[in-house]
Amino acid sequence: MQDQTLKTLYKTYKELSLSGRYIHSGHIAPLLVNLSKKMRVDVVGHSVRKLPIHTITFGSGSKRILIWSQMHGNESTTTKSLFDLLNVFLGAEYSVDYILKGCTICVIPILNPDGAKFYTRVNANGVDLNRDSQKLSQPESRVLLDVFKSFRPDFCYNLHGQRTIFGAGAVNKSATVSFLAPAQDQERTVTLTRQKAMEVIAVMNTNLQKEIPNQVGVYDDGFNINCVGDAFQKAGVPTILFEAGHLMGDYRRELVRELLFKSLLVSFDYVATRDCNGANYKAYFEIPANQKCFYDIIIRNSTFGDIAIQYVEVLKDGKVVFIPTIEKISDLSRFYGHKEINAHGFTVFNFDNSPMEVGNEIDFVTINGDKFSFKV
Repeated sequence: MQDQTLKTLYKTYKELSLSGRYIHSGHIAPLLVNLSKKMRVDVVGHSVRKLPIHTITFGSGSKRILIWSQMHGNESTTTKSLFDLLNVFLGAEYSVDYILKGCTICVIPILNPDGAKFYTRVNANGVDLNRDSQKLSQPESRVLLDVFKSFRPDFCYNLHGQRTIFGAGAVNKSATVSFLAPAQDQERTVTLTRQKAMEVIAVMNTNLQKEIPNQVGVYDDGFNINCVGDAFQKAGVPTILFEAGHLMGDYRRELVRELLFKSLLVSFDYVATRDCNGANYKAYFEIPANQKCFYDIIIRNSTFGDIAIQYVEVLKDGKVVFIPTIEKISDLSRFYGHKEINAHGFTVFNFDNSPMEVGNEIDFVTINGDKFSFKV
């Protein structure tokens, strides 16, 4: 798919009613009504607090793709990307008709609606759904497995969001988008199932490198059967983990939203038009491994040493507020900051001249008479 086509489709079909980091069932309810005019929208189960969990199914092709987002309720970027994509297919866009003829796609837009409402990673029972694939202790986990069994996908897309702490390798390049073809055994064997997932990831990476060179990473593939991706991979279905990460200044994750939109559409194009047999998987191993090497802000060379500040996300009055908090005071020469300030040996003062201590909230500091604000 041509780059200009991707850009035009995003600009034309972006879902303007969804923005920012706080996305829950109330936001998507009117969108589901509109989608139901041309797509199949079903309630397939309910959360702990009895909120509905939906599937949206469209296309008529033989290649079947199952997608779920917001398994972790506070990871909403990919949900925005999905509704942008759904608008493309809802709009009878002739340029993507071949995808509808080649694929049948089933989307669970919000798997964890309780977590989405309260902006938490876990569900209402405090359980991480991505560690519940074997116990199936939660209703949301059982819903996903039921859909998996009934839909019988050829590919699974497990959509998430990652923290700002990751670099694409141990370098000064943030992991803006990350992927993983999960292992399906303890030995991390590169099976045919994994090769098929790796092949699709490699294609998406090639496209992303045009816009965010050296800012795509892969996660460690240590096997954990309790993780849904590992379990589905072990069941013989190629499964791809998507992670929406950080791009400089993009704390609302609107720029990354577009990158995920394009990546998903590129993957649909590839699956719909090719025999994805895993033969072209080796380029996957050229993607660097994610490393924890970033802080949101680093103040270097203060009289206290280097000061790391990390934003804590808090839901307040229906909005996600980013509270800058001192994370570490130490030698941080092996780390990078998305924003860096050089104190040049001067003392860093908090807004009330209180000492700089780990755990303190800190909206701004003063260094040698200059004020630096950290508000997003």
